[in-house]
Amino acid sequence: MSSQRDIKRRISSVQNTKKITKAMEMVAAARLRRAAQRIEATRPYAIRMNEFIADMASHVEVDPAGFPLLARHDEMRRVAVVVLTADRGLCGAFNSNIVRAAQQLMRSHRAEGVEADLIVVGKKGAGTFRFQHQAVANSYLGITDKPSFLDAQAIANRLTELYTSGRVDRVVLIFNHFISAIEQRVTEQVVLPIQDEVVAKNAPADSAPRLDFEFEPPAEVILNQLLPSYLQIAVYRALLESTASEHGARMTAMRNASDSAGEMIDGLTLAMNRARQASITQEILEVVAGADALS
Repeated sequence: MSSQRDIKRRISSVQNTKKITKAMEMVAAARLRRAAQRIEATRPYAIRMNEFIADMASHVEVDPAGFPLLARHDEMRRVAVVVLTADRGLCGAFNSNIVRAAQQLMRSHRAEGVEADLIVVGKKGAGTFRFQHQAVANSYLGITDKPSFLDAQAIANRLTELYTSGRVDRVVLIFNHFISAIEQRVTEQVVLPIQDEVVAKNAPADSAPRLDFEFEPPAEVILNQLLPSYLQIAVYRALLESTASEHGARMTAMRNASDSAGEMIDGLTLAMNRARQASITQEILEVVAGADALS
């Protein structure tokens, strides 16, 4: 049995760890509230953007040849997989779930003879893939704690360049969709070609009444300018969802760690009380034995 001094030292160590995890839980909770507010502010704009593009497309004879982001490539040879992870750990299975989903998606594509290019956001994902000796085409580090719209624009512009140049035939985002502090859902979203995600799904039915509008500049020009904005908003929204999910996962992980530390402290305190009781009992027995020897 460990001595009382060793047990006290372990209790003190666990108590210090609990203070750290409790502080990290409170910090994550504060950041989660701010991240959730940013998502709530962005979602209506993103939804309205999709509706507006769909409505605009209904007034235009959509010829994919005239809209590079709508054009579907004839042959599926290469896919860009954009993986949104975190720059920091201590957030449970947040990063490992994303990496596992990305690996599964790439394996399924390669089984079909389709190559996959990795574009990673976050130090944890980039480090994991490099440790596994998987080539990373592009990485964006140090932006996941508080992503800005400029960060989303940089990523979206790179994706646009890859797709319009024909280097990739599809672009897929893999990120954690924020539901609540204790629930995040791994999501795969095809963002290019846009026709698969927006126009084909959101375009009004043929039976729906349509109004005639006059556009200046022409509707084709407006639509061509809006499509890159849609992609930027889609990437920005995914970054915000991932950030909120990260803070929620970290808050939950730190809460579980604090609870486990409390249980460990209780167990160590019980062990120390037993050790103290055994020590007292041993001293009493020694006193009794000494008194019997003198009598």
